[in-house]
This record gives sequence, structure tokens and C-alpha cells, in this order.
Amino acid sequence: MEYFLQQLINGLTLGAIYGLIAIGYTMVYGIIGMINFAHGEVFMISAFIAVISFVLFGMIGIATVPVMLLLVLIISIFLTSAYGWTVERLAYRPLRGSNRLAPLISAIGMSIFLQNYVQLLQGARVKPMQPIIQGGFTLAERADGFVVSISYLQIFIIVLTTIMMVAFATIIQRTPLGRAQRACEQDKTMAALCGVNVDRTISWTFLLGAALAAVAGLMVTLYYGVVDFFMGFLAGMKAFTAAVLGGIGSLPGAMLGGILIGLIEAFWSGYVSVQYKDVAAFCILILILMVRPNGLLGHPEIEKV
Repeated sequence: MEYFLQQLINGLTLGAIYGLIAIGYTMVYGIIGMINFAHGEVFMISAFIAVISFVLFGMIGIATVPVMLLLVLIISIFLTSAYGWTVERLAYRPLRGSNRLAPLISAIGMSIFLQNYVQLLQGARVKPMQPIIQGGFTLAERADGFVVSISYLQIFIIVLTTIMMVAFATIIQRTPLGRAQRACEQDKTMAALCGVNVDRTISWTFLLGAALAAVAGLMVTLYYGVVDFFMGFLAGMKAFTAAVLGGIGSLPGAMLGGILIGLIEAFWSGYVSVQYKDVAAFCILILILMVRPNGLLGHPEIEKV
């Protein structure tokens, strides 16, 4: 039971990170019906921004952890959002109105470009970082000495994810931007006729998705303490899997899918084999989609005639 509880904590932590990245995928798909394959690379860039910021703050003598975390979080969100906005302007907006294949190819090209861009600027080697947040709480201890614990970092990740989800849900449900996003999701032409600036709404959608990816990038940097230029591919694929599993286009579904993927990885690693945890996640995705093709919280698309 103690081991199960420890894997549950680890899975929830990992799932929170996947969920934040998955929301970026599902938002873009919900509004413009396109998979943004460069989103994983935006997440990777945010992790590099976090590492560079930590190093710079360490060099100038800012050692107070809460202050440093807040500053790095603000800088990561600001710069990563700028990347998300730029990607949309350069790679997707010029193809608005073309067939769906063109932006898909553009997204893949942008993903490869960003990988090589970071590789050229930062090198191919991994970038390690010293732990910033250490310590935690002991929840239980088994007779053989196994200790169930939750670290301060895991608490920080889960609490920050919850705050981001509440803030994001408020933006979607209660702000003019959220209403514009929901209008564009239903019918972009009708939304434009009603006065909604569709291009600006899509740009804000990319910007918000990149901001959530920035938070996830900071969490991964703190959690694993190492970043590399290829980390966005696998994390992006898992987050995309989470979005599909929860029902792509559904924001609660994206977070649910992320948590499920995190739990599957943690329990598979703990009870079966850590080498095949990625395979397990994708196999379970296939099994669920065979039963529910639209995902757990997705709705079937109604084609208008």
C-alpha cells in the first residue's frame, strides 16, 4: 500500500505537467482545427529560458528561492508567450484559408526549425542544473524502511497547476477573450460577422497555450534538473496523447488525459518495467480510442449539410 501511494503521488505530479502542455494542443485544435506540432518545442524553449534565468540570477546574487522562482516564472511566461505568438504569425497565419494539409506541414517544419535553432544556440549537450527546492514531508514508513514522501517541489507543482487551471477556466468562462474563443470554436465566419477579431483571438490562443507550456517547462526543469534540445518531442507527443485521450478540443479532457498518462507511466514504471512506460501509455491510448474514438470527454463532431 505504501508503494502504491508513492507511485500515486509521482503520477499526479507528472500528470499535472502533461496536462498543462496538453491544454495548448487542445486549445489550438478547438479553435482552428489544427494540431500545433511545434508546441512541444515551445515547451522545450521555455525549459531553456528557465535554466538560463536561474544561472543569471545565481550570478548576480539573487539567492532567495521564492523571489527567484517568481522572477523566473514571470520571465519564462513572457518570453515563451512571445515565441508562441511569433510562431503563429510566421508559420500559421499566412496559411489561413488554405487546405488543412498546408498548416500541418508548416507545423512540422516549425518544430524541426525550433529544435535546430536551440541546438545551434545552446549546443547538443544536456544542460544540468542544481536542485533549487529540496526537502519534503514523510507521509508513512513501512517496516522494511520504505518511506512514502511528498517533496516540497511536488507540492509546488500540484498547487501551481491547480492555480493555473482555475485562472485559465476563469479566463475562458468569464472574460471577453474567452467568449471570443468559444465563438471562434463554434463558427469562425459567424464570429467574424458578429464583430469578433478572429486573427487576434487565434493569436491570443497561441499566446496563452505558450504561457501554460512555460509553466510546464519551469516545472520539468525543477523536477528533473536537466534539459536538452530534443526534450520537446517526447513531452509533446505524450501531451498530444493526453489531449487525444481526454478528448481533443476539451480543456477538462486535456487535464484528465494528462493525469491519466502520468499515472499510467508511474504505475507501469513501478510495477512492470521502466523501459516500456512510454509503450504502455500509447497502447492504453489505442485501447481506449477503440472503445471511445472521441476520447473520454470528447464529443462527436456534427457535420453540417
